[in-house]
Amino acid sequence: MSGRRGLLPAFAQIMLAIGELDDASAAAQELAESAELQRNVLFRAQAAFALGSVKLAANDPAGALMDLRTALGLWLGLDAPYEVARVRVLIGRACAALGDEESSITHYEGARRTFTELGAAPQLDALATLTRRERRPDGLTDREIEVLGLVAAGKSNAQIASALTLSEKTVARHLSNIFAKIDVQSRTAAAAYAFEHGLS
Repeated sequence: MSGRRGLLPAFAQIMLAIGELDDASAAAQELAESAELQRNVLFRAQAAFALGSVKLAANDPAGALMDLRTALGLWLGLDAPYEVARVRVLIGRACAALGDEESSITHYEGARRTFTELGAAPQLDALATLTRRERRPDGLTDREIEVLGLVAAGKSNAQIASALTLSEKTVARHLSNIFAKIDVQSRTAAAAYAFEHGLS
């Protein structure tokens, strides 16, 4: 059990990175249950971070913020600056999604300072990419823009899944999120939006 539990934080992040939200959510829940049973502060911090990450990926920034603030407090207590910075990036994303630009900038700047002090160049590059992406139309993510471009090219869900190495279920979820963000009801309207905004 301890060996499996040790792999769960990384597994959850890997599943999120490839768009497999259901698997990431299951790992985060298992991690949270383990943390509750063992009453270990480190496990609780990892669990809160994983739960917040999953909720953010599932377009629940308000729910994510609650878990991420818990994670932030726990990592601060553990004096783990790198982990604190990682959480602050996600809190910044959640705040941006909720329209709280001031708080978002504050957390991004805090994370940037820490990554700079630690010499974490890849994380600084990722943060720079993130802040550029958030200036894109209607808050579309990189993955959503990829999906939208393929919709505009006339690709089916199956073809999009194959092109992006995703499941059709994940593609369908991305499309649902895209339609909600850009306020359209059909693939034709989504394609028109992509053409109008130079995303095709």
